[in-house]
This record gives sequence, C-alpha cells and structure tokens, in this order.
Amino acid sequence: MCGIVGIIGQGAVNQGLYDALSSLQHRGQDAAGIMTEDDGQLHLRKSNGLVRDVFQEHHMLRLTGNIGIGHVRYPTAGSSSTLEAQPFYVNSPYGVALAHNGNLVNTDELKRLVIESDRRHLNTDSDTEVLLNVFAHELGQQPGEDLTADLILKSVGEVHRRCSGAYAVVAMIIGYGIVAFRDPNGIRPLVIGKRELPEGIERMVASESVALDALGFELERDVLPGEAVFIDIDGNIYSRELSDKHSYSPCIFEFVYFARPDSVIDKLSVYKARLRMGEKLAEKIKHARPDHDIDVVIPVPDTSRTAAVQVAHELGVKYREGFIKNRYIGRTFIMPGQAERRASVRRKLNAIDLEFQGKNVLLVDDSIVRGTTSQQIINMAREAGASKVYFASAAPPVRYANVYGIDMPTASELVANSRTVEEVQKIIGADWLVYQDLKDLEHAVYHEDAGIDFFDTSCFSGKYVTGDVSPAYLDQLEVVRSDSAKAEREAMLKTQENDEDPLQAAGAL
Repeated sequence: MCGIVGIIGQGAVNQGLYDALSSLQHRGQDAAGIMTEDDGQLHLRKSNGLVRDVFQEHHMLRLTGNIGIGHVRYPTAGSSSTLEAQPFYVNSPYGVALAHNGNLVNTDELKRLVIESDRRHLNTDSDTEVLLNVFAHELGQQPGEDLTADLILKSVGEVHRRCSGAYAVVAMIIGYGIVAFRDPNGIRPLVIGKRELPEGIERMVASESVALDALGFELERDVLPGEAVFIDIDGNIYSRELSDKHSYSPCIFEFVYFARPDSVIDKLSVYKARLRMGEKLAEKIKHARPDHDIDVVIPVPDTSRTAAVQVAHELGVKYREGFIKNRYIGRTFIMPGQAERRASVRRKLNAIDLEFQGKNVLLVDDSIVRGTTSQQIINMAREAGASKVYFASAAPPVRYANVYGIDMPTASELVANSRTVEEVQKIIGADWLVYQDLKDLEHAVYHEDAGIDFFDTSCFSGKYVTGDVSPAYLDQLEVVRSDSAKAEREAMLKTQENDEDPLQAAGAL
C-alpha cells in the first residue's frame, strides 16, 4: 500500500506536498519522495524512511516550483531498496514523472513488451517503472507536435488497455501539468480537491481526503474507475472516462484497516463504516453468546477503536483503553519483515494492568492477518491479570492472497488459511474467537449513494475482480513475496553494497 499526491499551485508546493505526505504516512513507512518542476527544471528528493526523516530543510529549499507530485511507499513487490522509491522519471517523451499506488498483475508480460516492442529500458523490478514506461510510450505514439489535453487523455486510455490490476496514478508531464487516473475497477482510492485563493484556483489529487483537509482543500469528488483527469499548469481541469468500467469495486480492506477514519473515499465515510462494523460484530456476539460474561471491551489501538466503542455500546458493557501505544513505532502490519513485526509489538504497546486484573476481557482488533501480533497481545492481556481473554475481529478471516497492492500475498503466511476458526483460536491463544461475517462487513461499508457495484473482497473470499489472477500467478507470488524471499533479497542487496568498490562507487556519484 502506498500514498500519492499531486499539486498544481499558485505558489511553491514543496511544503504542501510534505504536509500531504505526512497525512498519508499511515499508507507507507518504507520510503518517501517528492519531485517538483520549476520552469522546466526538475528537483527530486527520495529515500528510504519516514517523511520527517527523508526531507530535511536543505532538501525542501531545493524543491522549488508551483507543481509537483509525492509518494510514500511500503514494499509490496521487489525490495525496499532506495532505487525503488518513487516518483520514477523518464526523459522521453516530454519528460514524465510518475507515482503509483497498487499492483499490476500482468507485470511480467508488460516488462517483455516494454523492452522488446516499445524499446525502452527498465532499471528496477518495480511495476511502477513498468507502468511509467507504458504511459510514456503511449504519449510518444500520439500524432502531431503539440501535446493537447485530448491526446494526453487518449494515452491513458491505452494504458488501461495494456495494464491489468490495481492502480491509482499521479503523473507530471513537464511543462504541461498533472495527470491522475484510476484502474477500470477503481480498486485503489484517488480523490480530487481544489482551493480558491485570491491569486487563482489550486488543484490537488491524493489517495485520501485527509491530505486535502490538511492543506485546506475542498474535496470535489473521487476519480472514477477507468477515468483520466488532466490538470494543466494553469489549473484548468479536463477529464474523460476512457475505459469500459468493468465494475465499481473498491478494496474493502481500505475501510477495515488502511484508510484513516477521518477520510471519505468513494463517497463513503471510513469512520461511519467502522462504526457499523462494530454494530454488526456486536449483533453476532449477542446471537452466539446471549449470556456472555464479558466485563470490558478493550481495543487494540488504533484502527479498531471506532468499531470497539460501538461493540461495547451495543453489548452494554464498559469500554476501556487497556493498551497505551508508543506513537513513535510504526504500524506492525506494514513493516517489511516478520521478525521486525514480532519485535515491535511489545515496543509499541504497553498494558494498563488495572483494566485487566480479574476481568473477562473482549479485545477488538480490525483484522487478524498472520496471527503473530494477536497472539502477543493476548499474552500481554493475560500477563496483566485478565481472567479470560476473548478476541473479536472486525473483519472476516483473511485466507487468500491479496494481489492488488496489499502486502499479504503469501497464503501460507496467513493464520486463517486452510484453518477453521477454532484452530486459529487455539494458535493465537484466545478463550474465544469471533470473526465478522463477510456479508455483514459489506453491509457495514456499503451505502447506496456511493454508486458502488460491489467491493473487492479477494483476501476474504478468494474472488479477484480483474478476472485474470491464475493459480500459477498465485504460486509465483508465494515464492517471490514470502518473508523468507524478502529477507533473502535484502541480504543479497546488503552483500552487493558491502562488496562494491569504494572508488567505483565514488566515480558513479
């Protein structure tokens, strides 16, 4: 999962891009990047790390210009090398920079065509670089010397024709403006906003509405599935739906975990969706155990708080904050490796013994993915003196690979894969485990005014909305994206860095 932003302003956009990326930091903690344009001159800063660490004052001073794009990343594919930090850039044609949230499922085929047919060079294993080169190639195929808004939008139509998977994209064409587009299923989110100043209108696109809020932009609307939006350097906006919309099917896991609760995406309030998740979960608990002996409901901070409050209210029991979070530790789900996730849990959370001692506690979390975090949290509750520890997940069992940009693709690493609820309950050490039903989750998130056909629920249901995810592809992901494979790639990268000739490295600089 990643976060993207693009701004066309009336003045310098470097601070705005920084603030927007800070608002989207929850979407990726591995790397960050900003590219701006100032009178045809490009300025780029990107590196591994959090936004606050990547951009120091001297970097910000160099990011001049009234137009720019930014990205926060965590590695879904490839490695966490700085080489794969975004935005990416190609100088032909026109000069194009691009940042991407999602994952292409036909990357291997596209790589071959980009190299053999389009005659373009690829420098990394990132599907974003592939997507950039596809878009740049299609721009270069447009007739005439003058690149018009119409030709730019047509080029995006060709990208839709060639690319499959999930992609929300912001791109900057040097001297022309910003392009934003979304895959034909609308799997990953993308919103448009504007801000009216005395000097004129400023435009912004971002992964979530919270980025607009942070800068005082008004949320105008979502980029539609299969739509392309072009904003020229004067802030004029052009848009066109360029693909037959397969379905309007955003990823439901955005609402379960990734998006901030104060965001509105696809006309749906994340906060209200999570409230309804809590209501549905409480209904299931009351039906399964009408004479429950739950003394207190405690959330696993932070994402589950909204649902947990509603669970407690519906059950008529106390809600308490039993865990205090160290806010300087990143989100464990999106940390690169299992060892780092495991080590971070106790550094991140500390139990308040008074809320656990002698009580039957219901812990509420947004989801259970690998099970390691849940297991450690349950152990912490017992160590704090809980008599019984029940565990509730606001999401259904995560049993299948997610191939659309969320780092849970290896089914063998999912605790619920090929296991019953009772088996998972035993593994994580709960006295009782209850999951949300998938239909209840869909009803909790859905609102008829949104115009959504259905949700991508692939990690829960195993049904992939693009219709082209084969067993062979899933087997390949099992090999490439497992924690062991990632660890092996990282070790190899470190070895290469250590073995590099210092003089040769200096010459390369």
